[in-house]
Amino acid sequence: MSLADAGRRTATRERPRPLRTRPTVSVVVPCYNYGRYLPDCVASILAQDGVDVDVLIVDDASPDGSVEVARQLAADPRVRVIEHVVNRGHIATYNEGLAKATGDYVVLLSADDLLTPGSLARSTALLEAHPEVGFVYGFSAAFDETPPAPRTRVDSWSIWPGGEWMRENCEQATNPVSTPEVVMRSSMMRTLEGYDGRVPHAADFLLWLRAAAHGHVGRVNGVDQAFYRVHGANMHVQEFGGMVRDIRERAAVLDILFTEEGEPVAELRHLHGLAKAALARTALSLAGQAAGRADPASEAPEDLARLAASIDPEIRATGRWRRYERLLRRGPRRRRPSALRRLAERVDRRLRWGRWRRRGIRV
Repeated sequence: MSLADAGRRTATRERPRPLRTRPTVSVVVPCYNYGRYLPDCVASILAQDGVDVDVLIVDDASPDGSVEVARQLAADPRVRVIEHVVNRGHIATYNEGLAKATGDYVVLLSADDLLTPGSLARSTALLEAHPEVGFVYGFSAAFDETPPAPRTRVDSWSIWPGGEWMRENCEQATNPVSTPEVVMRSSMMRTLEGYDGRVPHAADFLLWLRAAAHGHVGRVNGVDQAFYRVHGANMHVQEFGGMVRDIRERAAVLDILFTEEGEPVAELRHLHGLAKAALARTALSLAGQAAGRADPASEAPEDLARLAASIDPEIRATGRWRRYERLLRRGPRRRRPSALRRLAERVDRRLRWGRWRRRGIRV
């Protein structure tokens, strides 16, 4: 069956099945200045039941003493350490570790994040039951200091044909997957050859889309598969702030996917235009919001609007563009939106978040 044919089939849900084998999982832990988080991160990996795990910590020349912490953790024979003498950056660090993974499955887990109890067994159960699935994801619960009590009872499994998963995400041009909860077949990772350094902020999005072009996608529903730590030192917050860059890199992801992937996406190239139009709408919506704010720290509305038009020139002929121009002429609002409007916006955000948490697809 071709990807185009598969793309006409919707996702299926099924009852989860127990893991009846004992697969091997390699967990790569890139670390830069996160030595204080390493012990808890590694402990969450080594405590996983039902699978045989090995851990590879790749320290990217951290000046905070992270490598000494990693060496202490390597007293456990399941833990290895690679030490960089000079900083090589996060993409090179990821790819070096992933290339050395020896398990049946591979996970990339930042040193400041955690796996929840039973996470790897839940994901590999789906992968073992469905050899056509290239990677599995779930939900990562955010935390700052102390993680919440995790949900650990699986409601169901979702299985998407790769083309359908690509279509659903191209309709919004957003990345629905956090990295910590992803378990990928090592054979799939070798095929994809890791992360693409040309899009350092959106390389994960490109990897998931490329994996979907080569196989099916699975999701474990109803549980927390990982904990994602939110703090001011997050790499993506420190280095890649700004919606202009975020949207520009998502556009680059789409160009790389649909112009370079070749035969795996040949029958799905119509999704390229669909995704670019969605991305342009996102940029223009943000431009309108920025035009209505008297906030010097916000993105310049003209920059976002120019980006929208560069991604999809046809957006200039739409009612959305005319509304943006009216907002720009009116200038920043002097009064805050009404309490009712703010409440409606909060409710809308909460509903969207809830649907993403349940389905694994952003809307």
